[in-house]
Amino acid sequence: GSARLASEFACVPVINGGDGSNQHPTQTLLDLFSIRECQGRLDNLKVTFVGDLKYGRTVHSLTQALTHFNAEFNFIAPNALAMPDYILQELDEKGIRWRRAESIEEVVADTDIIYMTRVQKERFDETEYKHIASNYVLTNETLKEAPSHLKVLHPLPRVDEIAVEVDQTPHAYYFEQARNGVFARQALLALILNETL
Repeated sequence: GSARLASEFACVPVINGGDGSNQHPTQTLLDLFSIRECQGRLDNLKVTFVGDLKYGRTVHSLTQALTHFNAEFNFIAPNALAMPDYILQELDEKGIRWRRAESIEEVVADTDIIYMTRVQKERFDETEYKHIASNYVLTNETLKEAPSHLKVLHPLPRVDEIAVEVDQTPHAYYFEQARNGVFARQALLALILNETL
């Protein structure tokens, strides 16, 4: 991607802060920090990704990172936005358990983290966008069978994929996640500048 190309010509460190629809490593750092903070661990979690899994670079990076912690995955997306085959192949090669699910309700009772992403309007015509986006919305009703420890993450910005009513539940963790982005990126800069943390 563009970050790799830049690093080949730069004489200073290059931080990949997002690489088209490929990867988003700095978001993954803050996501891992947030998951550790809200779950108390990274090992053996059941993570459900919802929304745009094809172009959503945050889900690509986080899925690959969580393979180091024996995670299990549920992928919920329309066929046009399904998780790319190269990631699914990597999961299979590593012996990581994953499955496609049709709805959040199907897996919510056995999930530790729901990672929501927005369906990007610019990828569809108006009618198709409304149809697709309306099928991938998290509400209090969707969460009624959720275990008390389940947390909802989102890389933001959100549109309508998480109902505002969810903000007031103990499951909502996306605002803390966004705040953690400042700390994770400060730590990354300090490491690059050889500063003591």
